[in-house]
Amino acid sequence: MASSSSFLLLAVLLALVSWQATASDPSPLQDFCVADMNSPVRVNGFVCKNPMEVNADDFFKAAALDKPRVTNKVGSNVTLINVMQIPGLNTLGISIARIDYAPLGQNPPHTHPRATEILTVLEGTLYVGFVTSNQPAQNRNKFLTKVLNKGDVFVFPVGLIHFQFNPNPHKPAVAIAALSSQNPGAITIANAVFGSDPQISDDVLAKAFQVEKNTIDWLQAQFWENNHN
Repeated sequence: MASSSSFLLLAVLLALVSWQATASDPSPLQDFCVADMNSPVRVNGFVCKNPMEVNADDFFKAAALDKPRVTNKVGSNVTLINVMQIPGLNTLGISIARIDYAPLGQNPPHTHPRATEILTVLEGTLYVGFVTSNQPAQNRNKFLTKVLNKGDVFVFPVGLIHFQFNPNPHKPAVAIAALSSQNPGAITIANAVFGSDPQISDDVLAKAFQVEKNTIDWLQAQFWENNHN
């Protein structure tokens, strides 16, 4: 019986250690570690500012997230508040974004390599969804989608391709997203594939997408605008 209990305890401890090892951001070992943006030392994240020099402004930003933003040609604007705007977020594993959608606007398919996202609709309606990975043990590339109304909440798991689209041709929409990293990152699929610098070989992309090279050349000639601010 004692042996069984010891094994169970060991399994729980290993699970906890494994969970910490795979978390997007490391857990803090102190009350805070305000990012020292001026330090020449390079680490995974930012070096801590001297705690004796920390003040309330290190945890504050007058972000005006209650104010609407001008959208771009894809019809959206993402205003991200991460560690670059609030140094006090360093090591805390969280950031926030306001997303504005024009009528028929979208936050195009993208992924956050370091964060899970939880989205809340503040105004309007959004058609949202994500695609699962191609792991053999799961439903390969399964598309999970939902129409969200004001007050609804939806989760996009870390690393998976997802999007939001405002289906209303007359009214804008607004959402707030919380992300589980101080620096979640964003890879917009079309921008990364067709707007990389230098460009990916059109031979590679034509083979990958099973289209003619002139189609790839046309796509690469477009201006792939970034909607993240």
